Amino acid sequence: MGKNIADFGFSQLTSTMPFAAITKEIEAEYAIPISEEDLAASSMLNHAQRSAFNKIMQKINANVPAAFFIDGPGGTGKSFLYKALLATVRSRGDIALATATSGAAASILPGGRTAHSRFKIPLQQEINSTCNISKQSAISKLVQLARLIIWNEAAMAKKYAIESFDRLLKDLLNSDSIFGGKVIVFGGDFRQTLPVVRKRQREDYISASLVNSYLWPHLEKIRLTENMRARLDPSFSDFLLKIGDGTEPTILDNKIKLPSSMLIPFIDDTTSLNLLINTVYPSLFDFLTSSSAVANRAILSTTNETVQEVNQILIQRFPGQETRYLSFDQTLDPTKQADHGDFLNSIQPPGLPPHELILKPMCPVILLRNLNPAQGLCNGTRLICLNFDKNIIHAEISVGIHIGKHVFIPRIPLHSSNDESYPIPFKRTQFPISLCFAMTINKSQGQTLDFVGIYLKEPVFSHGQLYVALSRARTSANVKILLRSVTVHSTETSYTRNIVYHEILAAAADT
Repeated sequence: MGKNIADFGFSQLTSTMPFAAITKEIEAEYAIPISEEDLAASSMLNHAQRSAFNKIMQKINANVPAAFFIDGPGGTGKSFLYKALLATVRSRGDIALATATSGAAASILPGGRTAHSRFKIPLQQEINSTCNISKQSAISKLVQLARLIIWNEAAMAKKYAIESFDRLLKDLLNSDSIFGGKVIVFGGDFRQTLPVVRKRQREDYISASLVNSYLWPHLEKIRLTENMRARLDPSFSDFLLKIGDGTEPTILDNKIKLPSSMLIPFIDDTTSLNLLINTVYPSLFDFLTSSSAVANRAILSTTNETVQEVNQILIQRFPGQETRYLSFDQTLDPTKQADHGDFLNSIQPPGLPPHELILKPMCPVILLRNLNPAQGLCNGTRLICLNFDKNIIHAEISVGIHIGKHVFIPRIPLHSSNDESYPIPFKRTQFPISLCFAMTINKSQGQTLDFVGIYLKEPVFSHGQLYVALSRARTSANVKILLRSVTVHSTETSYTRNIVYHEILAAAADT
């Protein structure tokens, strides 16, 4: 059972805080349960984690400004360190805010929220973007009280998002100090995927990265190197690090050779894809009685189109009675509805659910919007569907600290993004979910799975994608990869592209 600060002898309504100053946001933070496991974490840290923990707590205890970046590959215990810090600060009656760039990464931290939702960071960030929080707001009071703010997976965030966060704290706290004088802990791994950019040119990814921000030189770098997962499969851990660092030997076009033990043989598109599906989901009927079994495996691919293809195959095979939900699509300009209604039904822009959503009891889905972050309903939260009504879906959260919680998902209006490939602005009224038997590699970042299938119908196209896909599993035995042959007679079905932007890694390593 978890505890909150009342269990440690602290009153939520302290004598130093007027009753009127207690907002629902502050109360919600004080009510976050502190697990016995997280409380004990501070006594179980390895040497590097302990050094980082002591350094950060020293700044908190002295109430002096500090900004850190915890760097380390997957398996080095960054999340374990964050949980130890959060539990220690909260158990003393203080507020510690846990945020992350993605909903998936936020869901593994107690009280975690996406940084964008917590700090009202605009979705489209520019050089002078500002967060929509006033000094008189409830969020402002919460931020002022916070003794520690953690931002996980910061390497995925655009530098403009973090710079707008810096300006927000300076404004709310009337301070010229970096991040308003707060103790801030960023964390991440620059071997992983970088911020999403529209043009997808190498220089655009590099320019958007935190390492190219004016803030980067002001962050104290702490590196974690001892890999806990390496104990399970040392050779796999070493292989992953070489892929992430770009030191695995390559042939023409940055192609690396994958171990034959991980590969699904390529025969033809249909046969080989069926082999991959049957390997990742060997007995679909078994998943009807075990929500965790279906939730902790996935097929990863590079594009939304391939993901949709695999999801449609699997929902058709999944046992049970299907329920179909059709969206209501409206152009924002009513005069264009008659001309474009059928076209809108046929498209699925990134971040929107499909026009036709086919679901069955116990099928896995992923949330596409922040509905109620405090209750675990963040963009990226994975759920298992239970029951279906006309305008409500009853589901169960399948990952993170809210695992097992029953929730209700409403049908809501969703607006398309400002994507040049979809020039007609419209809104889609639909449930904000998509099937997640399969998901994009980028969407999977921050998640650990029991079994991973990787379907590279097309090679990876940006920095860190292959590293992210392979590192979702703990051991090589739990990864299977299907490489689609470029030609019918190709003999290079064990080679695939690995893209690494060495200038990003060099900048991240420069202290």
